[in-house]
Amino acid sequence: MSALAAVALPLLAGPALWAVGARRARRQVGGAAAAALAATLLLAVVAAVDASTWALEWGAGLRLTLSAVGVAGPVAVLVAAVGATVVAYASVHEDDPGLARLLGLLVAFVGVMQLLVLAADLLTLLIAWELSAALSWALIGSNWANGGDVSRAAHAFNVTRAGSLGLVLAAGAAFAGSGSLEYTALDGLDAGLLAVVAGGLLVAAASKSAQVPFSPWLYSAMAGPTPVSALLHSATMVAAGAYALVRLGEPLSAVGWFGPTVVAVGLTTAVAGGVLALTESHGKRILAASTSAQYGLMFVAVGVGASAAAAAHLVAHGLFKSLLFLAVGVGIHATGTADVRSWRLRRRLPRVAAAAGIGSLALAAVPPLGAAWTKEQITAAALAAGPFVGGLALFAGLLSAAYAARLYVLSFGGPPRTGAAPPAGRVPTVEIGAVAVLAAGSVALGALWLPGGRGVVEALTGTRVAHGAAWEFVVSLALVATGLVWGRALATDTERSAGGLPAWMRRVTADWYRIPTASRRLVADPALALAAGLARFDDVVIDAPARSLATIGVRAANVLPRFDDAVVDGAVRGAVRLGRALSRLLGWWVERGVDGVVAALAAATGRIGDLSRLGDDRGVDRTVEGIARSVGVAGRRSRALQSGLAHRYYVIAVVGLAALFVAAAAGR
Repeated sequence: MSALAAVALPLLAGPALWAVGARRARRQVGGAAAAALAATLLLAVVAAVDASTWALEWGAGLRLTLSAVGVAGPVAVLVAAVGATVVAYASVHEDDPGLARLLGLLVAFVGVMQLLVLAADLLTLLIAWELSAALSWALIGSNWANGGDVSRAAHAFNVTRAGSLGLVLAAGAAFAGSGSLEYTALDGLDAGLLAVVAGGLLVAAASKSAQVPFSPWLYSAMAGPTPVSALLHSATMVAAGAYALVRLGEPLSAVGWFGPTVVAVGLTTAVAGGVLALTESHGKRILAASTSAQYGLMFVAVGVGASAAAAAHLVAHGLFKSLLFLAVGVGIHATGTADVRSWRLRRRLPRVAAAAGIGSLALAAVPPLGAAWTKEQITAAALAAGPFVGGLALFAGLLSAAYAARLYVLSFGGPPRTGAAPPAGRVPTVEIGAVAVLAAGSVALGALWLPGGRGVVEALTGTRVAHGAAWEFVVSLALVATGLVWGRALATDTERSAGGLPAWMRRVTADWYRIPTASRRLVADPALALAAGLARFDDVVIDAPARSLATIGVRAANVLPRFDDAVVDGAVRGAVRLGRALSRLLGWWVERGVDGVVAALAAATGRIGDLSRLGDDRGVDRTVEGIARSVGVAGRRSRALQSGLAHRYYVIAVVGLAALFVAAAAGR
C-alpha cells in the first residue's frame, strides 16, 4: 500500500493547498507543501525498500497496477526528493499572488509523476501521461494574465499531446494482441503488434523528452516560473519519455529497427542540443538545450541495450539539472535579467556560486561526481555498439563539458563585468538551502565510483552495466578537459560569448535549427491549407444541398404565412361564421321546436287539469253528494220501518217472499 500512498498523498494534498492556501500566510502554505512532499519522499523510500505493489480491478479485463519493483523505486524516490526541494525553494522565491495555486499544482504534479513512474501497465501509464501534459500546461502558463505565456504553454501542450497519440496507439495494439495492458504481456505479442507498440512508444517518448524533431517545445516551457522549469526538466515531465523507454526497452528490443532508431534519435538530439547550448545567452535556454542533449544520451543508452546506465544517468541528471535551474533562478531574480553574459556573480553570491559549480561539474561529467560515472557507462555502451555511435557519444560529452563551463563562467565565474548591476537584495536562506541540498546529493552520488557501485545499480535496475576499457575512459576524460577549456575560452571572449561559433552556424542553429519554421511550413501550413480546401469542398459539395434545402424552407416559410392568411385563416373564419349561423339556427329550433313542444304539453296538461277539476267538481262531487243524500233518505225511511207495529213487519215479509217467488219463476 505504500506505493499507492506515495501517489495518493501529493495528488490529494495539491488541490487542498490550492483551495485553502490563499487564506493562509506564505510560511504556512510553503511549509505545508514541503511537508506533504517530505512525507511523499518517506513513502517512496518505504515502497522502494519493500518493492511495494498495488492493483485495482477496473473491469472488462482492465486493471490499474502500481509497482516499486526495479528501477521504479529509485526514480520514485528521486521525484519526491527533487519535488520537495523545488517546492521549498518556490515557497520563498515566487510572489504572493497565485502562490497557493502554484504550490498546489507543483505538489499535484509530483503525484502525477509518481503515478507514471510506479505504473506497471499501459493504462495507468497513459492516464499519468495525459495528466502530466495537462498539469504542465497549467504550470507553464501559471502567469495567465500574460497572453504570451499562455500561448507558449499551449505550444508545449500541443506538441507533447500530439506525441501522446503514439502511446494511445501502443496501448491499443498491446490490448488487441494480448487482451492485457500489463507490461509483462508485451513479451507475448506477435512481431507485427510489438512493432506497433515500439513505434508508438518511441514517438510518445521522443515528444515528452524533447527529442528531435519535438525539441523546440522546451523553449516555450521556459515561460513558466523557475521552479516549474526546474521540476519539469529534471525529474518529471521531460524525464517521462526517457523513463518509459528505460522501463520498456527490454521487451521492445526484440523489434529489429527499434534499437537503431532510438540511438539515431538520441545521438541527433545530443549533438544538436549541445551545439545549440553553446549559442545561447539566456540562462534557462542554455539549460533547456542541455536537457534535450542529456536525455538524448539516455536514449542512446536504451538503444544500445544499456538501460541500467540510462536509469542511473536519469537520477544523476535529475539532481544536477534541478540544482542548476534553481541557481540560475537566483541569478535572474538578483540581476533582473536572464542574459548570463552580464552576471559574473561568484563574489556577490558565493554560496550559490559554489553550489552551481558542483552542478556544472556534474553536467560536464567531471569525476568523482556521480554524473561522471553514469555518463562514462553510457559512453562505454555506445563504443561497444560501434565506433560511429561511440564517437558521436564522445563528441556529445565534449559539448556537454563546453556548455557547462561556458554557463558557469558567464553566470557565476570570474570578476563582475564593468557596469554590471549589483544583485538586488539578499538571497533567502531557504533558496540557498535548496541548492545546497541538491549539490550535496550530486556529490553523494559519487559513491558510484566506489567498489560495489556497479553492483548496486545492476541490482536496482535488474540489468547489466557495461565495462569499458581503460583507454576509453582516458579518451573520455581528455575530451571532457578539452570541452572545459573550450567553454571557458568562449565565456571570456566578450564578442564570442554570444555563441562561440561562426556566424553562419549561429544562423543555422537559431530557433532550434528553425524546426518550428520547418514544421510550420511542412506540417502546419499544409494541414491548414488542406483544412481550408476541405472547408471549401464542404461548403460547395456537402453544404450546398443543405443550403438549397434551407433556402427552399425559408421561402416556403415566407409563402406559408400568406397562404395561411388567404386560405387557412379564411377557411377558419368561414367555419366560424357557419358555426355561428348553425348555432343561431339550432337556438331558434330549440326555442321554436323543443321549447314549443314543452310549452304545448304544459298547456295541455293545464287544460287536462282544468277538465279534471271541472269533472271532479260536477261529477264526482255531485255523485258523492247524491249517494250521501240517498243513503240519508234510505236511512230515514228505514227508520220508519222500525215502528214496533207487528202487522207492518208481516206485510213486508209477505211482499219480500212474493218477490222471491216471482224472481225464481222468471229464472226458469
